[in-house]
Amino acid sequence: MSKLGLIIKREYLAKVRNKSFVIMTFLSPILMVGMIVLIAYLTKVNDSESRTIAILNQSDYFSNAFTPTESISYVSFKDITLEEAKDSTQSLDYYALLHIPKEDSLEETAESTFLYAKDNPNSSVLNRLEGIFEQRLRQARLQDLGISKEQFATVDTKFQMHAGTFKGEENLKGINELKAIIGGGFGYLIMMFIIIYGGFVMRSVIEEKTSRIIEVIISSVKPFQLMLGKIIGTSLAGITQFTIWIISASMLLFVALLLLDIDLATLTQGQPLGPGAMAGMGDFADAKNQKMLLYAAEFFKIPWVLIVVSFLIYFVLGYLIYSSIYAAIGAAVDNETDTQQFIFPIILPLMLAIYVGFFSVFSNPHGPIAVGFSLFPLTSPIVMLMRIPGGLGEGGVPIWQFVTSIILLILTFLAIVWLAAKIYRVGILMYGKKPTYKELFKWLKYK
Repeated sequence: MSKLGLIIKREYLAKVRNKSFVIMTFLSPILMVGMIVLIAYLTKVNDSESRTIAILNQSDYFSNAFTPTESISYVSFKDITLEEAKDSTQSLDYYALLHIPKEDSLEETAESTFLYAKDNPNSSVLNRLEGIFEQRLRQARLQDLGISKEQFATVDTKFQMHAGTFKGEENLKGINELKAIIGGGFGYLIMMFIIIYGGFVMRSVIEEKTSRIIEVIISSVKPFQLMLGKIIGTSLAGITQFTIWIISASMLLFVALLLLDIDLATLTQGQPLGPGAMAGMGDFADAKNQKMLLYAAEFFKIPWVLIVVSFLIYFVLGYLIYSSIYAAIGAAVDNETDTQQFIFPIILPLMLAIYVGFFSVFSNPHGPIAVGFSLFPLTSPIVMLMRIPGGLGEGGVPIWQFVTSIILLILTFLAIVWLAAKIYRVGILMYGKKPTYKELFKWLKYK
């Protein structure tokens, strides 16, 4: 056991004292925060652009139909021709010209309406203008059927189904997707950690093998101890780097957003839905704020302690499984180029876990695909984390599935470490020959 401790200490110190490790430990958070702040800033600048649309309305059907917003303003042209309106729009550098001709009916007027612009108009601008015309057309068609404006206002209200549990708790639309995204984020961290630091283990084995240092080391320790020491030492170095990244990046992000006055809500919504954004919207603003409060309350109901604990469990077990495979591959080859034929089968389950997991958990977190992938040891560290935010027990992940997935991970780890140690023991002293899958299978038979 003392030899194992020495190997772990040696691997850990070798990694954390490496210049590239130190540089990337402190440089990566700066780059990540810089990218986030830059995206938020550019999004804010892009959304703050104000567009002016000129309107040449020659009919009486769309009078007072265009209400300005924060991003779109309107200017009306009167008593001029279409060609004059086009020239004025371009000379005044307006965004576009909306021409509404005079026709015999509303339907014909809407059909003949045309939007002139320098380039292809923005989709959000088109959607807003089309919404105005659709509203007037629906209203006119219903009036022709004998429905008044007041009745139309009642008919045109949107409907949303109220849903809840048998205990009386209200269910919110999209909350399951939000939980899956949160769990998927943690699962994605596990995948990235496995790929990055598993590669470190593999390269470390290859370097020692090619430099023949391994021949001296192997005379003093057992191959299994050496392999396990490399895995644990490298993982501890990775956890150290990962912890520094999270702490430093959080502090830098907070300071950067505070100094630059950037709201991260612009990344997902364009404009933050604060009190200022809701001003003047009356009851709709109150309803919207109440809805946001419900979502905020549901967000805090997510079992964060369970998620963090599960993340640590699945992170450790998942990393140990995959890093053992990486170590075995490093021992079997002579250079990093020869690893390509073995890398893809390792990464494939991780890719399946991310993509298939997202689709299955989003649509049905308790469906057979989601359950199967959350129990299969090579994909469960990611897919089970996508399901965990829904909780354990009633309404969430059944406790037996959670326990079974952990037991299967432990058994798989023991089996893979045993198999990887056999490959490691033979391959670590093999030189000058590219191994095949057939030869690796023979190595497993050696006693």
